[in-house]
Amino acid sequence: MKKGLSSIKRLGRYIGPYKATFILVIVFTILTVALNAAMPYVSGLPITEIARNLSEGEGVNFPYVFQCLIWILIVGIGYCITQFFSGFLMAAVVQHSMRDLRRDIDEKINRLPVSYFDKNQQGNILSRVTNDVDAVSNALQQSFINIVSAVLGIIMAVSMMFYINIRLALISIIMIPLSIFISRTIVGISQKYFQGMQNALGDLNGYVQENMTGFSILKLYGREKQTLDGFKKVNENLQNYGFKATFISGLMMPLVQLTAYATYIVIAVMGSRDVILGVIAVGQLQAMIQYIWQISQPMGNITQLSAALQSASAATGRVFEILDESEEELNDHDTALPEPVKGNVTFENVSFSYDPAKPLIRDLNFEVKAGQTVAIVGPTGAGKTTLINLLMRFYDVNGGAIKLDGIDTKAMNRSDVRSVFGMVLQDAWLYEGTIADNIRFGKLDATDYEVVDAAETANVDHFIRTMPDGYEMEINAEGDNISLGQKQLLTIARAVISDPKVLILDEATSSVDTRLEALIQKAMDKVMQGRTSFVIAHRLSTIREADLILVMNQGEIIEKGTHYELLKKGGFYEKLYNSQFAEDGDYD
Repeated sequence: MKKGLSSIKRLGRYIGPYKATFILVIVFTILTVALNAAMPYVSGLPITEIARNLSEGEGVNFPYVFQCLIWILIVGIGYCITQFFSGFLMAAVVQHSMRDLRRDIDEKINRLPVSYFDKNQQGNILSRVTNDVDAVSNALQQSFINIVSAVLGIIMAVSMMFYINIRLALISIIMIPLSIFISRTIVGISQKYFQGMQNALGDLNGYVQENMTGFSILKLYGREKQTLDGFKKVNENLQNYGFKATFISGLMMPLVQLTAYATYIVIAVMGSRDVILGVIAVGQLQAMIQYIWQISQPMGNITQLSAALQSASAATGRVFEILDESEEELNDHDTALPEPVKGNVTFENVSFSYDPAKPLIRDLNFEVKAGQTVAIVGPTGAGKTTLINLLMRFYDVNGGAIKLDGIDTKAMNRSDVRSVFGMVLQDAWLYEGTIADNIRFGKLDATDYEVVDAAETANVDHFIRTMPDGYEMEINAEGDNISLGQKQLLTIARAVISDPKVLILDEATSSVDTRLEALIQKAMDKVMQGRTSFVIAHRLSTIREADLILVMNQGEIIEKGTHYELLKKGGFYEKLYNSQFAEDGDYD
């Protein structure tokens, strides 16, 4: 509960820049409440006047009654105008504040380390950025004015009741502390279920996003039933939390209303007696009863908003969990990139582990000269991709140093380090846009000529020209209107256009057929000329001409050398190569 309140207080920082507009909201809200509080008293004046005239046998004072009706009309119109402006200005404050909050979240996400996204479901993160922010926005939009109006309305209604009759007012206000006690008790019980509901909603989004991404694979292996069963479990978890949260918070409204009805009955009986005894006028009794409802109605509004407020409180906590996440560590002073960058890479006693209890890489040492092509091979889980992650500073080493042209990469800015590299991953990623835009992603200011030249180098120009609209063809959001092999070719063209000093190919030919592999290999041979290149490959046929082959197993380099040197050793690499290509003892 305290954590939720702390998070809600932090929202004030986003409302702060719009303080002037927010003050106007408060002013118009106060005017709205004041006019609403005046209405019962003003409307009671003609009733009192007519009752007095009739009791004294006089004719009805129509000019006075008409004057009272004019005042009622003025109060009513004023109430509508102030309510409109308070709602309009509040909408402006909330939407601008939420825009700033979403901007900060987006900027924060760009500063988070890769490890955060490895540990958290994408759907859950997406739920925090969308559903949780929307929950906060809706609560502020719908609840703030109502809560302020409710509090001020209760204060003004009680003041008017004391002005009319102190004894009846004292009896009436008993309902306020009783209603507050009921509300606090129920909120305390239901808050944990609202927190569970928001977490369950994030889990549901994560589950759906994960399974929609792999929908074709689920269909292929006939896993629909198991996936549906998993969805049912997540969905039922959300349903259970949602039911408990809604049911418990729903008890608040009838219990608070019960106190209002009890107060209404007591005031009606005692007030009628006072009217008979002449203590108060009938119009004043009518005003007292209206003021009871002006107290009861705000209390009811607060209880009705309780579910939205508790949901927003839980959502706010989840949003600020992202904003409070540890960011990538920055250097006090960044060492500049060498001029010019040559591409010498050295690993000196590098140690790393994702889990401190399970060391993965220990005392790794090797050196790559500028322009060399280094192939990294080994069984699954050997640490090949981890080595590339360290090279790109997606993760930082636990010990030792990785040096670029003799400078420790940890001493440099991450953006500077990554600007040196071009990377083609095993999983090709394209975004919704034209083919030209996807290639130009590697160099945003590239000309059309450079885009075409990169496509020709990657042997993808011919394919592009056979597509509808050529380079202006739109790739859809899922990227499924082109084949996996074509996606890979486009990502290679993207790497080519960035003109990197160091090129990383992580199973770059895994999604293409043999003919395309040959074309890509020729293109990559051309691209890698004069560049330091790291190639992770399971197809050992693609790395025969590498200047250096590193054979990794369990985070260690167990063999290194050229293709022919490693074959002559007859060790681990020779067995890998033999299992793939040896025919009749011909290892060459």
